[in-house]
Amino acid sequence: MLAVRSWAHAKINLTLEVLGRRSDGYHEVMTVLQTIDLADRLDVLPAPNLRVECDDLSLNGESNLVWQAATKLAESQNIVPKARIIIRKRIPVGMGLGGGSSDAAAALVALNELWELRLPDVELARVAAALGSDVPFFLEGGTALGRGRGEQISPLPALPRLPVTLICPNSTIPNKTASMYSRLNQSHYSDGGITTRMAQILNSGQFVVDMVYNVFDAVAYDAFPNLVTLFRNVDACSTARPHLAGAGPTLFCLPYSEEQHWRVQKALHPLGIEAYLVHTTSGPPKLE
Repeated sequence: MLAVRSWAHAKINLTLEVLGRRSDGYHEVMTVLQTIDLADRLDVLPAPNLRVECDDLSLNGESNLVWQAATKLAESQNIVPKARIIIRKRIPVGMGLGGGSSDAAAALVALNELWELRLPDVELARVAAALGSDVPFFLEGGTALGRGRGEQISPLPALPRLPVTLICPNSTIPNKTASMYSRLNQSHYSDGGITTRMAQILNSGQFVVDMVYNVFDAVAYDAFPNLVTLFRNVDACSTARPHLAGAGPTLFCLPYSEEQHWRVQKALHPLGIEAYLVHTTSGPPKLE
């Protein structure tokens, strides 16, 4: 096989609840995840050894989760990892959109093809779970319920193609995910009822925009500089309330029309912040 191209989609969380802290140090979560059509491109080619190259030079080499994905997949099959993986980044880094995890999942799918392993989804999911909580979801894509650390994935009926406005601030904070979880306390924990109800509604073939919920909305505005200003500007010109994507700092809202999106973009222009119009999507990483 000469080469495999794979697309790694970003995600938003339609709900994200934290149920409590576990004995292993992780947090128990319930979440409804949704992929969007903002995607990185991975080109995977045969090579005499393992190489990971990215157009964001800070993501080259062994520090990239894609390197770990290739290494663990090879170890699971007792083979030597040999591939050149070229990543074209489009998903902003460190913004709560799951780009690194999605890249890792897309790499697993592409390498399974390139190396002709023919592993079933359940085997790839086992490798994915060892890489990170979000990675198993990106093997499925679309709309799904996540439990445990987020790695226990149950597919839900796919949403229709809906517009999504993404607002990515110009900066984030160090060790963002750990820092955000450290800001939660007992008062922020819940029983998963919001997520359970959202899953029931989706299973009935419906979707309620007003049920979008993220526990980190309660603590993010003290953590990220200028996020309050962004929220107020977006909230003032959109009927859809902004929420964090993942642990932030990206905000997203589900406008009722693309016209609403353009109003948000115009409102943010004086702040030097872009609003991106994307759409919900379904399905696993696509191969070419």
